Amino acid sequence: MTATAASEDAPFAGPGRVALYLAVALVAGAVIVLQIGLMRVFSVGSWSHFGSVVVSLAMLGFGLASVIMCIANDWFTRHWRSVAAVSLLVFGPLMVASTLIAQTIPFNPVFLVSDPEQKWRLLANFLLYLTPFLAAAFFLGVVFIKAREAFPRVYFADLTGSGIAGLLVLGAMYVFAPEEIVTVPLVLWALGGVLWFVGTGSRTGPAALVAAAATSLAVYLVLPVATLTPSIAVSPYKGIAYARNFPDAARIFRSVSPFGDLQVYSSSYMHFAPGLSDNAAFNLPDLPANTYVGMYIDGDGPEGIMRTLGEEERDYFFYLPMFYPYIVKEKPDTFVVQFGGGISTNAALGAGAPSVTVAQSNPAVLAAFDDPVLRAFTGEVLRDPRVTVIPYDGRLFLAHTDQRYDVIDLSLADSVGLSSPGGFAIVERYAYTREALLSYMRALAPGGVLAITLWNKEEPPKSVLKLYATMAQAANAFDAPMAPDSLFVASSYLSTTTVLYKRGGFTPAEVERLRVYTEEMSFDEIYSPGFAYDPDEAGTVLDEYRGSIFGTGEAAAVDGPADPVDDDYDPTTDAPAAGTEEDGLLPSIKLARLYWQSLMGNVADDIAASYVFDTRPLTNDSPYFAAYVKPADLHRTLDRLELFQDEWGYLLLWATFAIACALAATLVALPMIFAWRTAFSHNPGKPGTILYFACLGLGYIMVEVGLIGRFSLALANPTVSATVLIAGMLVFSGLGSLVSTRIIDRARTVMPVVFLVIAGLIFAYGHLLDPVLDRIGALAYGWRLVITFALIAPPAFLMGFPMAVGMTWLTRLGKEGMFIWAWGINGCFSVVGAALVPIVATAFGLAAVLDVSAVAYLLAIPALMAVLRPRRPDAALAPA
Repeated sequence: MTATAASEDAPFAGPGRVALYLAVALVAGAVIVLQIGLMRVFSVGSWSHFGSVVVSLAMLGFGLASVIMCIANDWFTRHWRSVAAVSLLVFGPLMVASTLIAQTIPFNPVFLVSDPEQKWRLLANFLLYLTPFLAAAFFLGVVFIKAREAFPRVYFADLTGSGIAGLLVLGAMYVFAPEEIVTVPLVLWALGGVLWFVGTGSRTGPAALVAAAATSLAVYLVLPVATLTPSIAVSPYKGIAYARNFPDAARIFRSVSPFGDLQVYSSSYMHFAPGLSDNAAFNLPDLPANTYVGMYIDGDGPEGIMRTLGEEERDYFFYLPMFYPYIVKEKPDTFVVQFGGGISTNAALGAGAPSVTVAQSNPAVLAAFDDPVLRAFTGEVLRDPRVTVIPYDGRLFLAHTDQRYDVIDLSLADSVGLSSPGGFAIVERYAYTREALLSYMRALAPGGVLAITLWNKEEPPKSVLKLYATMAQAANAFDAPMAPDSLFVASSYLSTTTVLYKRGGFTPAEVERLRVYTEEMSFDEIYSPGFAYDPDEAGTVLDEYRGSIFGTGEAAAVDGPADPVDDDYDPTTDAPAAGTEEDGLLPSIKLARLYWQSLMGNVADDIAASYVFDTRPLTNDSPYFAAYVKPADLHRTLDRLELFQDEWGYLLLWATFAIACALAATLVALPMIFAWRTAFSHNPGKPGTILYFACLGLGYIMVEVGLIGRFSLALANPTVSATVLIAGMLVFSGLGSLVSTRIIDRARTVMPVVFLVIAGLIFAYGHLLDPVLDRIGALAYGWRLVITFALIAPPAFLMGFPMAVGMTWLTRLGKEGMFIWAWGINGCFSVVGAALVPIVATAFGLAAVLDVSAVAYLLAIPALMAVLRPRRPDAALAPA
């Protein structure tokens, strides 16, 4: 053995220990970067929650490795060098093989229910992505076995390396496109592997590792090009796949960053007219040609980027639903909450607005509009002297500004709708919460109009009803007496809906102008001042919709608009006007009208309780257009999943949670069954040990994921929020693990205090953080990051103590057989917690997620006393 090699019994106490600690940090960093990289691959190729699910399940590889190592603890202790070497050498090749082979498996989540083969293909994806994590788990497992006495320091290297690597990948996303992102964990693995072999004194290991790394990197970068196979197989049902199939499609812009893979395509086949009235084709001499190019972020879209229209073409705006506020407001000072592709901005300018202030929270979008190609196409709309740009979230600006606006517009902020079929399981949409709407209303000038236009493509309706409930609740909170007279709602079938709120209420003349415009556009009037509520009619409509889902299967909806209602129908009376047929209305229109009548009649709770889907209002604590299936109905969906295509993401969360719980229970129990005599029979406090490490795994991941949801508004992007929160928490927790060595001897008295402080901080963050985050989101981006790290540092630092203390005391008390088992318990329940977070968040709110985490840390206090119980005196009689 060379002079720099570590000793066989205590490698982390030998002269090569610095290299070994760095190796652990780099390999652990490669693991976390691979997770983030795979999430990016799935976000672009499929949908992000499939990436989350696969990575979460793959992390069970750590639990599986702990089971095997616990049962065969003696063998792994004797052969630790070989296990570490083989695990390291195969980690990189398995990264490449699993990623590239997975792209050749034709998995399409759109057909997950209708095609049984898709379930097996999803399983194949899971098993493929499991393999590199399993290799990394064996490496880290033998490291922990050989470094039991120095666990806090090794754990510090593990966590800190992971955190710093997380920040590194954030910067790497500016350089590497999603199809190249696995390059980053490959480089980290190669550096870590070389340092490990140098630190352990291996003579051939460094050369073997370099050869494996060079081969892996070459295969990853060259093989897809040489074989004409995609590095990322994009689902044919993603928006960008449609754009690429147009005969004359051309990509005119692309940028990659943590804020998304932003691509812009042009094509003469691209007709993006959001909510355009059918009457435009009859009343306009010519529709503007080549009006839009399509913007796609991570393959989702399109979001239409609009060119500047000439004077002779501007009548086109009159037929778009976002023109509604300009029917009652002439030459208004306008605020556009989200710039998007510029349609609302152009509509405001076309309507004669003397000033338009636009907000855009995604810096990648603003950078794209500064590109020469898009500047030429859009006529440099953002440089128009009438336009002022706010480079952060419009909701945050309006919450704190003293300025007042005649029109505030939030139109089509989501490219394909609030609920994306087969898409995201849950996504925080803070722009539509009750608190956001109140901010918009407060920023209106007297007589100002708030206009919200959104996609209305669902049948049965779901997301629009949530918006209606939220809007009505905000209007009642802002000015209850005037709310019924302050709202006007119109929609077009399976296209868009527009909700108008006027501060101070609409006058009868303004209502009449809006109704005339609605009729001219052939839109459907949903609500205007004077509507009355008919509870008998409501019961019939609600029963029809419930029956269409959970009854005989007869659909309540029809394929297209029914026969038109006679012109003398008056929606402001309780019943249809004489000679009309109310049943001629589409069920969705009838339901929307009844729902608005109930909202204004303060009986909406009755409708919400009876409707087949969840239509509760959105709040900052529960900002989700998702989880429409009520928990009480979950069991009834199993034999009719084809009816819940846009709920598959949410239903998959429940399936993941069930699988995670079953696997966690199995992986916890197997070592006790197969290693009872050698590892467990003489170790007291086993139930308490399970509880302790389960609480740590569950509590930590729920805090991490819960705070990601909280900070996504201030940091403007879920990917950035996830990366920053994960990285920051890991780094500060690693520091906590290192400092914990000072209190380990006093764990019985100090740790209960630590747990109480952790629980108190988590509880406070759950209930008091919103005003702080609102302020942060309005700062320059660098300051946002600095303050975010400062906020997460106190709880994350203390959360690094419990794991290090518990593992160290297992070693001190001679419970080596339970050591690696405890590590596996922590990992298994981390996966359970990750699946539990969105379920708790959608049902009870984000604050409840952190409340559950706080309870978990409180339960760890009595559980710690079980961990600290010494082995029984007769333990020496047990086999070694």
